[in-house]
Amino acid sequence: MQTSPSDTVRPTERRGGVMLGIVLIALGAFFLADRFVGFDLGQYGWPLFVIVPGLLLFAGGLATPDVRAGAGLATAGGITTMVGLVLAVQNATGLWATWAYAWALVGPGGTGVGLFLYGLLRRQSDLVVAGARTIGVALALFAAFGLFFEGFIGLSGEPFLVGSEVFPVVLIVAGLILVGLSVLRGRRPS
Repeated sequence: MQTSPSDTVRPTERRGGVMLGIVLIALGAFFLADRFVGFDLGQYGWPLFVIVPGLLLFAGGLATPDVRAGAGLATAGGITTMVGLVLAVQNATGLWATWAYAWALVGPGGTGVGLFLYGLLRRQSDLVVAGARTIGVALALFAAFGLFFEGFIGLSGEPFLVGSEVFPVVLIVAGLILVGLSVLRGRRPS
């Protein structure tokens, strides 16, 4: 018995088609709801035009059989999706100046999320660990720069650290973290 090309579809090709189909169904439902509810997509939903391509890139990474190429697409998808999420938050709050420190969520953060999720779904523990570390660095950078720009400079309003009792507490916590990390590094076997 002869097999047709449709009988030899690889599971990864099917998975990519299923994911793309789900994204298209979700988009169609969103646009249909827009017609009936009157949601202004131009004013509120435009970050979806960045988020959805990011999710498609990530889905493409999962559908790719080559781990290296898949991880690259997943990373690009993570970065693109994170840009869209940051834009969505900024659009909802009007705090556009937060780009001064939100970049940490996009660059290292999006990379880490892409690697972490791809590694988790593909059972690649090395990518999970690398992604988790990168997410940790991103969150630390976001917090540090956020404290500086909002706490000292007052980028989005009044600075909350200048002339308050919060500033000394922040210094104490930062010092405790540095001491703790230094002690832990010293105890690791070489």
